[in-house]
Amino acid sequence: MAKDRILFINQEITPYLPANPVSTLGKFLPVSMQEKGFEVRTFMPKFGAVNERRNQLHEVIRLSGININIDDNDHPLVIKVASLQPSRIQVYFIDNDDYFQKLATDSDASGANRADNDERAIFFARGTMETAKKLRWDPKFIHVSGWITSLLPLYIKKLYNDDLSFKNSKVIYSIQPAKDMAPVDPKIFNKLKTEGIPQRDLKKYAGEPLDTNLMHKIGIDYSHAVIVNDPDIDPALLEYIQASGKPVLMAQDMETDAQKYLDFYNSLT
Repeated sequence: MAKDRILFINQEITPYLPANPVSTLGKFLPVSMQEKGFEVRTFMPKFGAVNERRNQLHEVIRLSGININIDDNDHPLVIKVASLQPSRIQVYFIDNDDYFQKLATDSDASGANRADNDERAIFFARGTMETAKKLRWDPKFIHVSGWITSLLPLYIKKLYNDDLSFKNSKVIYSIQPAKDMAPVDPKIFNKLKTEGIPQRDLKKYAGEPLDTNLMHKIGIDYSHAVIVNDPDIDPALLEYIQASGKPVLMAQDMETDAQKYLDFYNSLT
Protein backbone atom coordinates (compact mmCIF):
# COMPACT_ATOMS: atom_id res chain seq x y z
CA MET A 1 0.00 0.00 0.00
CA ALA A 2 1.42 3.39 -0.99
CA LYS A 3 2.27 5.79 1.81
CA ASP A 4 0.35 9.04 2.17
CA ARG A 5 2.46 12.08 1.35
CA ILE A 6 2.92 15.40 3.14
CA LEU A 7 4.63 18.38 1.53
CA PHE A 8 5.95 20.80 4.13
CA ILE A 9 6.72 24.33 2.93
CA ASN A 10 8.51 26.19 5.70
CA GLN A 11 9.92 29.61 6.31
CA GLU A 12 12.64 28.21 8.55
CA ILE A 13 14.18 24.80 9.28
CA THR A 14 17.04 24.05 11.63
CA PRO A 15 19.98 23.32 11.14
CA TYR A 16 19.87 25.42 7.95
CA LEU A 17 18.92 28.47 10.00
CA PRO A 18 19.71 29.01 13.70
CA ALA A 19 17.61 27.01 16.14
CA ASN A 20 14.56 28.86 17.43
CA PRO A 21 10.98 27.70 18.11
CA VAL A 22 9.96 28.21 14.46
CA SER A 23 12.94 26.50 12.82
CA THR A 24 12.86 23.69 15.40
CA LEU A 25 9.20 22.98 14.64
CA GLY A 26 10.10 23.20 10.94
CA LYS A 27 12.38 20.19 11.44
CA PHE A 28 10.32 18.36 14.06
CA LEU A 29 7.10 18.02 12.06
CA PRO A 30 8.58 16.54 8.85
CA VAL A 31 10.77 14.13 10.82
CA SER A 32 7.89 13.10 13.10
CA MET A 33 5.46 12.53 10.23
CA GLN A 34 8.04 10.41 8.41
CA GLU A 35 8.45 8.33 11.56
CA LYS A 36 4.66 7.89 11.61
CA GLY A 37 4.70 6.37 8.15
CA PHE A 38 4.24 9.31 5.80
CA GLU A 39 6.39 10.04 2.78
CA VAL A 40 7.71 13.58 3.30
CA ARG A 41 9.38 16.34 1.31
CA THR A 42 10.11 19.91 2.33
CA PHE A 43 10.75 23.31 0.77
CA MET A 44 12.16 26.55 2.18
CA PRO A 45 13.76 29.74 0.84
CA LYS A 46 17.53 29.68 0.43
CA PHE A 47 18.03 32.73 2.61
CA GLY A 48 21.51 34.22 2.56
CA ALA A 49 22.01 33.09 6.15
CA VAL A 50 21.96 29.44 4.99
CA ASN A 51 25.52 28.13 4.80
CA GLU A 52 25.65 26.10 1.58
CA ARG A 53 28.98 24.40 2.20
CA ARG A 54 28.35 23.36 5.79
CA ASN A 55 24.88 22.05 4.94
CA GLN A 56 26.00 20.41 1.68
CA LEU A 57 23.54 22.11 -0.65
CA HIS A 58 23.91 21.49 -4.36
CA GLU A 59 22.04 22.83 -7.37
CA VAL A 60 19.50 20.63 -9.17
CA ILE A 61 20.08 21.61 -12.80
CA ARG A 62 17.00 19.84 -14.16
CA LEU A 63 14.74 21.86 -11.82
CA SER A 64 16.50 25.20 -12.26
CA GLY A 65 16.63 27.55 -15.20
CA ILE A 66 13.20 29.13 -15.60
CA ASN A 67 12.64 32.86 -15.23
CA ILE A 68 9.84 34.24 -13.06
CA ASN A 69 8.55 37.61 -14.21
CA ILE A 70 7.42 39.98 -11.45
CA ASP A 71 6.46 43.57 -12.16
CA ASP A 72 8.02 43.38 -15.65
CA ASN A 73 11.35 42.06 -14.37
CA ASP A 74 12.70 38.55 -14.95
CA HIS A 75 14.21 36.71 -12.00
CA PRO A 76 15.99 33.38 -12.55
CA LEU A 77 14.87 30.46 -10.40
CA VAL A 78 17.62 28.31 -8.92
CA ILE A 79 16.78 25.10 -7.04
CA LYS A 80 19.17 23.59 -4.54
CA VAL A 81 18.72 20.49 -2.44
CA ALA A 82 20.10 18.97 0.73
CA SER A 83 19.33 15.90 2.81
CA LEU A 84 18.10 16.54 6.34
CA GLN A 85 20.13 14.28 8.63
CA PRO A 86 19.65 11.73 10.07
CA SER A 87 16.15 11.37 8.55
CA ARG A 88 17.45 11.89 4.97
CA ILE A 89 14.34 13.92 4.11
CA GLN A 90 14.87 15.93 0.91
CA VAL A 91 14.87 19.69 1.48
CA TYR A 92 14.45 21.81 -1.65
CA PHE A 93 15.68 25.41 -1.48
CA ILE A 94 14.19 28.20 -3.61
CA ASP A 95 17.04 30.54 -4.49
CA ASN A 96 17.50 33.83 -6.34
CA ASP A 97 20.17 36.46 -5.80
CA ASP A 98 17.71 39.35 -6.19
CA TYR A 99 15.53 38.20 -3.30
CA PHE A 100 17.46 35.89 -0.98
CA GLN A 101 21.03 37.14 -0.85
CA LYS A 102 21.94 38.20 2.69
CA LEU A 103 21.90 41.97 3.25
CA ALA A 104 23.67 43.88 5.99
CA THR A 105 20.36 45.56 6.82
CA ASP A 106 18.43 42.33 7.45
CA SER A 107 16.79 42.41 10.87
CA ASP A 108 16.45 38.62 11.04
CA ALA A 109 17.42 35.53 9.06
CA SER A 110 14.48 35.93 6.67
CA GLY A 111 14.91 39.68 6.11
CA ALA A 112 11.42 40.49 7.36
CA ASN A 113 12.20 44.22 7.23
CA ARG A 114 12.77 44.36 3.45
CA ALA A 115 10.59 46.60 1.29
CA ASP A 116 10.28 43.92 -1.43
CA ASN A 117 8.81 41.20 0.79
CA ASP A 118 5.67 41.04 -1.34
CA GLU A 119 7.77 40.13 -4.38
CA ARG A 120 9.82 37.67 -2.35
CA ALA A 121 6.60 35.92 -1.28
CA ILE A 122 5.38 35.90 -4.91
CA PHE A 123 8.68 34.48 -6.15
CA PHE A 124 8.74 31.84 -3.42
CA ALA A 125 5.14 30.78 -4.14
CA ARG A 126 5.64 30.54 -7.90
CA GLY A 127 9.06 28.90 -7.62
CA THR A 128 7.85 26.32 -5.12
CA MET A 129 4.77 25.38 -7.15
CA GLU A 130 6.65 25.13 -10.44
CA THR A 131 9.27 22.92 -8.81
CA ALA A 132 6.76 20.73 -6.98
CA LYS A 133 4.88 20.27 -10.27
CA LYS A 134 8.06 19.04 -11.98
CA LEU A 135 8.61 16.50 -9.22
CA ARG A 136 5.27 14.82 -10.09
CA TRP A 137 4.79 14.07 -6.42
CA ASP A 138 1.13 14.13 -5.32
CA PRO A 139 0.81 15.14 -1.65
CA LYS A 140 -2.27 14.35 0.41
CA PHE A 141 -1.48 17.34 2.64
CA ILE A 142 0.41 20.57 1.95
CA HIS A 143 1.40 22.29 5.19
CA VAL A 144 2.75 25.83 4.73
CA SER A 145 4.25 27.81 7.61
CA GLY A 146 5.32 31.43 8.03
CA TRP A 147 4.47 34.74 6.37
CA ILE A 148 6.69 34.13 3.32
CA THR A 149 4.51 31.09 2.49
CA SER A 150 1.24 33.03 2.85
CA LEU A 151 0.52 33.29 -0.88
CA LEU A 152 0.90 29.57 -1.53
CA PRO A 153 -2.70 28.62 -0.62
CA LEU A 154 -3.92 31.29 -3.08
CA TYR A 155 -1.63 30.01 -5.85
CA ILE A 156 -2.60 26.38 -5.24
CA LYS A 157 -6.33 27.15 -5.40
CA LYS A 158 -6.36 29.70 -8.22
CA LEU A 159 -3.40 28.89 -10.47
CA TYR A 160 -2.64 25.21 -9.87
CA ASN A 161 -6.09 23.87 -8.96
CA ASP A 162 -6.35 21.81 -12.16
CA ASP A 163 -2.91 20.25 -11.80
CA LEU A 164 -3.31 16.58 -10.94
CA SER A 165 -0.47 16.82 -8.43
CA PHE A 166 -2.42 19.21 -6.18
CA LYS A 167 -6.06 18.76 -7.17
CA ASN A 168 -6.93 16.66 -4.13
CA SER A 169 -4.44 18.08 -1.62
CA LYS A 170 -5.60 19.57 1.67
CA VAL A 171 -3.76 22.83 2.39
CA ILE A 172 -2.96 23.82 5.99
CA TYR A 173 -1.67 27.29 6.83
CA SER A 174 0.35 27.84 10.02
CA ILE A 175 0.68 31.24 11.67
CA GLN A 176 3.96 31.30 13.55
CA PRO A 177 5.70 33.81 15.80
CA ALA A 178 8.09 36.03 13.84
CA LYS A 179 9.03 39.64 13.32
CA ASP A 180 6.36 41.52 11.43
CA MET A 181 7.30 42.03 7.82
CA ALA A 182 7.82 45.53 6.46
CA PRO A 183 4.72 47.34 5.09
CA VAL A 184 3.40 45.60 1.99
CA ASP A 185 3.87 47.37 -1.35
CA PRO A 186 0.47 48.83 -2.41
CA LYS A 187 1.16 47.44 -5.88
CA ILE A 188 0.94 43.86 -4.60
CA PHE A 189 -2.55 43.40 -6.05
CA ASN A 190 -1.45 44.56 -9.50
CA LYS A 191 1.47 42.15 -9.30
CA LEU A 192 -0.85 39.30 -8.34
CA LYS A 193 -3.23 40.17 -11.20
CA THR A 194 -0.27 39.99 -13.58
CA GLU A 195 0.48 36.56 -12.14
CA GLY A 196 -3.00 35.46 -13.20
CA ILE A 197 -4.96 35.85 -9.97
CA PRO A 198 -8.49 37.07 -10.87
CA GLN A 199 -9.44 40.57 -9.72
CA ARG A 200 -12.59 39.19 -8.05
CA ASP A 201 -10.41 37.23 -5.65
CA LEU A 202 -8.42 40.30 -4.64
CA LYS A 203 -11.09 43.00 -4.30
CA LYS A 204 -12.12 41.85 -0.81
CA TYR A 205 -8.73 43.07 0.48
CA ALA A 206 -9.19 46.63 -0.80
CA GLY A 207 -8.80 49.01 2.11
CA GLU A 208 -7.07 46.46 4.34
CA PRO A 209 -3.95 47.72 6.15
CA LEU A 210 -0.87 46.74 4.15
CA ASP A 211 0.78 44.69 6.89
CA THR A 212 1.63 41.16 7.97
CA ASN A 213 -1.99 40.45 8.87
CA LEU A 214 -3.00 41.07 5.25
CA MET A 215 -0.65 38.31 4.12
CA HIS A 216 -1.93 36.00 6.87
CA LYS A 217 -5.55 36.67 5.84
CA ILE A 218 -4.78 35.64 2.26
CA GLY A 219 -3.19 32.44 3.57
CA ILE A 220 -6.19 31.74 5.81
CA ASP A 221 -8.81 32.42 3.14
CA TYR A 222 -7.41 29.96 0.60
CA SER A 223 -6.40 27.12 2.91
CA HIS A 224 -8.56 24.24 4.12
CA ALA A 225 -7.44 24.56 7.74
CA VAL A 226 -5.35 26.75 10.03
CA ILE A 227 -2.82 26.07 12.78
CA VAL A 228 -2.06 28.84 15.26
CA ASN A 229 1.45 28.53 16.68
CA ASP A 230 1.88 32.19 17.63
CA PRO A 231 1.25 32.80 21.37
CA ASP A 232 1.09 36.55 20.69
CA ILE A 233 -1.29 36.41 17.74
CA ASP A 234 -3.21 39.63 17.12
CA PRO A 235 -6.67 39.11 18.70
CA ALA A 236 -8.28 40.61 15.58
CA LEU A 237 -6.51 38.01 13.41
CA LEU A 238 -7.60 35.22 15.76
CA GLU A 239 -11.17 36.48 15.47
CA TYR A 240 -10.79 36.45 11.67
CA ILE A 241 -9.69 32.81 11.79
CA GLN A 242 -12.59 31.80 14.02
CA ALA A 243 -15.08 33.64 11.78
CA SER A 244 -13.77 31.75 8.75
CA GLY A 245 -15.34 28.53 10.01
CA LYS A 246 -12.26 26.54 9.01
CA PRO A 247 -10.87 23.76 11.21
CA VAL A 248 -8.33 25.25 13.63
CA LEU A 249 -5.61 23.68 15.74
CA MET A 250 -4.48 25.89 18.60
CA ALA A 251 -0.85 25.04 19.31
CA GLN A 252 0.37 28.37 20.60
CA ASP A 253 3.09 26.90 22.77
CA MET A 254 4.75 25.59 19.55
CA GLU A 255 3.39 22.19 20.51
CA THR A 256 5.77 19.31 19.77
CA ASP A 257 3.23 16.56 20.29
CA ALA A 258 3.35 14.84 16.89
CA GLN A 259 0.13 12.92 17.57
CA LYS A 260 -1.79 16.17 17.93
CA TYR A 261 -0.75 17.26 14.43
CA LEU A 262 -1.35 13.80 12.98
CA ASP A 263 -4.88 13.72 14.39
CA PHE A 264 -5.52 17.18 12.95
CA TYR A 265 -4.31 16.16 9.49
CA ASN A 266 -6.45 13.03 9.55
CA SER A 267 -9.52 15.01 10.63
CA LEU A 268 -9.40 16.87 7.31
CA THR A 269 -9.91 13.76 5.16
